[in-house]
Amino acid sequence: MTYAMSATTPSTSVYNVPNALTTARFALAIAVMALIPMRYFTAAMIVFVIAASTDWMDGYWARKYGQVTKLGRIFDPFVDKIIVCGSFIALVEVAPSGVASWMATAVVARELLVTSLRGMVEGSGGDFSASQLGKWKMVLQCVAIVAVLLSLMYGGQPEWLATTAHVLLWAAIVLTVYSGYDYVIRAARVLRDVPDPTP
Repeated sequence: MTYAMSATTPSTSVYNVPNALTTARFALAIAVMALIPMRYFTAAMIVFVIAASTDWMDGYWARKYGQVTKLGRIFDPFVDKIIVCGSFIALVEVAPSGVASWMATAVVARELLVTSLRGMVEGSGGDFSASQLGKWKMVLQCVAIVAVLLSLMYGGQPEWLATTAHVLLWAAIVLTVYSGYDYVIRAARVLRDVPDPTP
């Protein structure tokens, strides 16, 4: 009975397992950004895969054991953005990666835009939770980063690997831009339906 109560009662302490996992992912994200410019592509890929694949763990643990905190709700998506945006920015420094500066800019700009829209909508009392398109965007971005790192590990050989990485990279950028557009449309629709609080 005690276990059931602790699993369903929200936690107010920020010192819990989900926030510790998110902090560890943040450290891994910093490591990836350091390893890529140093051309330790194998290590960067391994660390990135660990960070990206454990993304679900902190949220799952927080919901299951009632350890959802305000800090966690802010920190977790922030770290997600650091992992992806930081990796794209770091890859710009590696000439054979195929990641152009405008691509990294598009990824960062999209995240800043959506974060701003979410703050505006939720501040007005509307719901602006992540869409399935946004989640698939994150998945494709991670797959593209792994493919690019694999291609760099093997010096762009075989050719099919480099081609696959290039296609996935462009697909990720296209979906990133489109999902940003989709969020703008959603925000406009929600804000239109939210009643004006001013008399």
